Amino acid sequence: MLRRLAYTVALMTAFAMPAHAEPQKYSFDKVHTQIQFMVNHLGFSNSTGKFLKFDGGFVFDEANPAATTAELTIDTNSINMDDATWEEHLKDKDWFNVATYPSMSFKSTKVEATGDKTAKMTGDLTLLGQTKPVTLDVTLNNCGAHPMSSKPTCGFSLRGTLKRADWGMTNGIPMVSDDVQLHIEVEASAEKEMNK
Repeated sequence: MLRRLAYTVALMTAFAMPAHAEPQKYSFDKVHTQIQFMVNHLGFSNSTGKFLKFDGGFVFDEANPAATTAELTIDTNSINMDDATWEEHLKDKDWFNVATYPSMSFKSTKVEATGDKTAKMTGDLTLLGQTKPVTLDVTLNNCGAHPMSSKPTCGFSLRGTLKRADWGMTNGIPMVSDDVQLHIEVEASAEKEMNK
């Protein structure tokens, strides 16, 4: 019984974040972070794609979530639709125009808490040379010491919808929907190990 109690206490200690942890800079764990989008095609299906190459991170203060800042840069040439022909089509000048705009970026401007583990994050999305605001719904999945690295680690789920025509990507509308659904899963770690 005592051994089981000691084991439980050890687990709780390992995964607990300090009550007054200072803001920390987190970098994306790219293996466990996915940037996906979904667009309706001819009313028959919701086609899903993703970007495989990206960089960035965020500064997160668990005691003051509104002070969170985030930045993300995406390599548009890394678009993946599970079909090489389709991918090349989306890279041309009528869509992502990767020859002229090899990247797009997001930089947060405001975070508003909506619940204990939810918030709305507004930021500037730069795509095809134009910068427009986007708001994402954010859910904090978990924060704590990573069980293998002991580094502070946080995971978030983000959802949002944008109209691609706002950035000048009008090709195919309305057969290919103007509305683009965003689905982002983030896992990120800080550099320093947590105090033991």
